[in-house]
This record gives sequence, structure tokens and C-alpha cells, in this order.
Amino acid sequence: MDTSRHDLPALFKQLGLPAEASAIRAFIASHPLAHETNIEEAPFWSNAQAAFLKQSLDDDAEWAEAVDELANLLSG
Repeated sequence: MDTSRHDLPALFKQLGLPAEASAIRAFIASHPLAHETNIEEAPFWSNAQAAFLKQSLDDDAEWAEAVDELANLLSG
């Protein structure tokens, strides 16, 4: 059983991005997402990152809630 955290900082680590609060805020501020764009379709992801985000949502995986949170923050 996976007991690791699946919050926003952990998602950033999973995506290979800096996970400190200031780095997360900076990423969100500099990577806007249009409301009609799915998060995995954003041009700033690598192919592997986009695939991970899509699979997390498609499978309603443990990461899905954090991915949804990130999508909301990017499009907000």
C-alpha cells in the first residue's frame, strides 16, 4: 500500500520540479493555463510530465486530486 503523500509539493517532486513553496508559487505565476486547456496539454510540460498528468486524471489515481489542484491554480 502506498502511504506517501500526494499533495502539491509531492506532485512537483514527482514531476521533477522544485517543490519549495516559493518555487511552486513562481511556477504558478509564470505558467498560466487557459481555462479551455487541459492541464496535460499545456505546452510547458515535457512528454513524460504530460503523460503522467494525463494518466493520473484518466485513472483517477492517487495523484488526481493534486493534479486538479494544480490545474485550478494555473488557470486561476
